[in-house]
Amino acid sequence: MNVQFEGHTSIGKDEWLTPPYITQALGEFDLDPCSPIVRPWDTARKHYTIEDDGLTQPWIGRCWCNPPYGNETKKWLAKCVEHGNCIALIFARTETRMFFNHTWDKADALLFIKGRLKFCHVDGTVGGSAGAPSVLVAYGQENADVLENCDIEGKFVRLK
Repeated sequence: MNVQFEGHTSIGKDEWLTPPYITQALGEFDLDPCSPIVRPWDTARKHYTIEDDGLTQPWIGRCWCNPPYGNETKKWLAKCVEHGNCIALIFARTETRMFFNHTWDKADALLFIKGRLKFCHVDGTVGGSAGAPSVLVAYGQENADVLENCDIEGKFVRLK
C-alpha cells in the first residue's frame, strides 16, 4: 500500500499510499506485504508492515503489492514472481532492467493507467500527481482477468 520513493520528494517525505479506488476496483486481497504501520484504510485481510519485513514473511493467497519504489522495487517484484498470485503497482518504466527481468517475461498482464495517479498522504488526504506514469502488473491468469475487466481507465496488455 505504501509507495516509498528513492530519497525524499520535494515535500520532504517518502511514504505515499495507493488511492483506495485502485484496490477497490481490483477486488479483495488476502495480503498486503508492504503496508504502512498506520493506515487510513485496509487493502487486504492481512497486512505486513516494515516492522514485519514482508519480503521475509510467507505470502498467502492473493496479494496486493505496492512496493517501496527505487532500487527496492525489484526485490518485491521478484517475490511477486515467486508467489505467482499478485497484482503490483509500479511506475511504468518499461525500458529498465527491472521491468525486463521481473515484468515483461514473468507477468501475465499489464494495465497501463491513464494519466498520472494522485497518491495519498498517510492521513488519507489526496496528494499531487505522481512523478511518472503507473502500471498494474498481474502475476497469475486470474489476476490478469481482473485487470482486463476492472473499471480502471487505461490500456490493458495480456502478456501470456
